[in-house]
Amino acid sequence: MILLEDTTPFMAEEEPITSSSNPPPTSSSESFNTFFENWLCEQNSHLEELVTAANNHNENEIENENENENDAVLLQLIEKVVRHYEQYYRTKSDWEKRDAIAMYTPSWLSNLEEVFLWIGGWRPTLAIHLLYSKSGIQLDAKLGDLIRGITTGDLSDLAPKQMEKIDELHRKTIHEERVLTEKLAKVQETAADRSMVELSSAVSEMMRSGGDGGESEERVEEVLEVKNGEIEELLHMADNLRLETLKAVIEILTPIQAAYFLIAAAELHLRLHEWGKKRGNKQ
Repeated sequence: MILLEDTTPFMAEEEPITSSSNPPPTSSSESFNTFFENWLCEQNSHLEELVTAANNHNENEIENENENENDAVLLQLIEKVVRHYEQYYRTKSDWEKRDAIAMYTPSWLSNLEEVFLWIGGWRPTLAIHLLYSKSGIQLDAKLGDLIRGITTGDLSDLAPKQMEKIDELHRKTIHEERVLTEKLAKVQETAADRSMVELSSAVSEMMRSGGDGGESEERVEEVLEVKNGEIEELLHMADNLRLETLKAVIEILTPIQAAYFLIAAAELHLRLHEWGKKRGNKQ
């Protein structure tokens, strides 16, 4: 089997997310909504390409065609999909620099999706839970073949070494999630720090005395800008962990396994968004 970590140099690049060379857009945050919907359309197209490529790969294996050529086709598509995720986080990073607080509570997601949010996005360990779930589903479907000693090549056929790496990644990601969750708690606690309490008291007194509030407005902006900066830093760190975990999972898998994982990830993401929108329209 050909592992991605041996054949795809782009997956080894674990650099922090950096914003694009273009400045952040100057229109309202609804523009990111437009970007996101377009990005979802592209994700759906990539999903169908992955399904077709996985089916072709399996058919070619049955016909005993060249395995390396089959993997090369999958690797090219996997790289394309990963670049698409990178594009999302680069664009998101640009918007976080402009208004991190708005990006922390995304208006383009449904209430259903917001229930599962962790620091402005999906929890990184979900990638590993998704892998385990899909592996179990495929294991149930191919159990007869596996009992007879027939290898399936999909996520039901994870090797012991792969399982060890997944377990190690899981433990590492849980630890990094906890570190960021603690950082989030500290940021949230600053809502009642000395600067906020003093400011809220001063503004309240000014309102009682009928002051115009011009000077206090400047102070409010200064204090909130500090909070915005703290949220921006936290969002960047969480997004880096999300993308890093996604890539790390793919590196452990063979090309066909990675394709099945990305198919499951796209299907879950797209359907959850769709279900949330439909549920919201009924209310």
